[in-house]
Amino acid sequence: MFSLQNKIIVAAIAGMFLILGGAVILSGQSMAEPFNQGPKKCAECHKAEFQIWEETKHAKSFKKVHKSKLAKALAKATGNKSMKKNETCVQCHYTLVAKDAASAAKAKPKAGPSCESCHGASSDWFTIHNNRAEPKDERIVAATAAGMRWSFDRYGIAENCNECHGLANANIDPEKLAIMLENGHPAKPDWEYVKYSQGSIRHRFYPPDMTKNAEMTPAEMSRAFVVGQAAKLVSATIAISRSGSPKFIEFQQARAEAARAALSGVDAAKTLIENPNRENAVALTAAIKDQDLSGTVGGLLPTEFK
Repeated sequence: MFSLQNKIIVAAIAGMFLILGGAVILSGQSMAEPFNQGPKKCAECHKAEFQIWEETKHAKSFKKVHKSKLAKALAKATGNKSMKKNETCVQCHYTLVAKDAASAAKAKPKAGPSCESCHGASSDWFTIHNNRAEPKDERIVAATAAGMRWSFDRYGIAENCNECHGLANANIDPEKLAIMLENGHPAKPDWEYVKYSQGSIRHRFYPPDMTKNAEMTPAEMSRAFVVGQAAKLVSATIAISRSGSPKFIEFQQARAEAARAALSGVDAAKTLIENPNRENAVALTAAIKDQDLSGTVGGLLPTEFK
């Protein structure tokens, strides 16, 4: 019998590649391109998480990030002086929301980075996720195949964060990424996943106490740190291969070098360091899922969080 983890992997692959008659077929349903429904849709059930999000820079940036002189200059340099209409800027800075599949192609920014920015556009998995009549394991597999990125997808979440915070978003033209960097877009080679995910945006409401926003244990934090560095190394390596800009390559090399240094003492990371790709990063994540690496990377863990 397949484990739940293996079922999820198979479901994700099926959701990506099972095509019939030009439309993706999943669980008997014909699905068009998935679209975001917006954070208020998630708030119908996840009220505590939504309240935390409302106080974050991710949420508050929606009303002000586009107003700075730098933002306007960067938007203009990449094709449209309005950030909210700039196809480069919207990839990371906004949640593009549509009412239905018919209007998905004209989705508009309705919020800053929000629930679906991390967990995937919800149009195809929302109903599956909420169907409590089905066994939980089956819902997890089906929702994963429909594009949901669960909180327990440790690598997927860290990978997603590094895409934007590392100026490495695969949906953005690499030339535009280089233009942004060359024109002063903020760039932090030392950006670190745990420091930024376990501060103001932390929303960990898990059993046995669903009312408590739990802090990570040292063991959990050590694993998250390693997974974050793995995602950083992979995203930087891919970004380097996509660009010809010397300044952009230099920035990504700095990210990659920082990640290699952080992972150098982790035995399970040797294969990834030698060959940084997603497959090896996912394998590393699985290999350390029950390990306490605080003795190995504890000195590198943040003591303050954003």
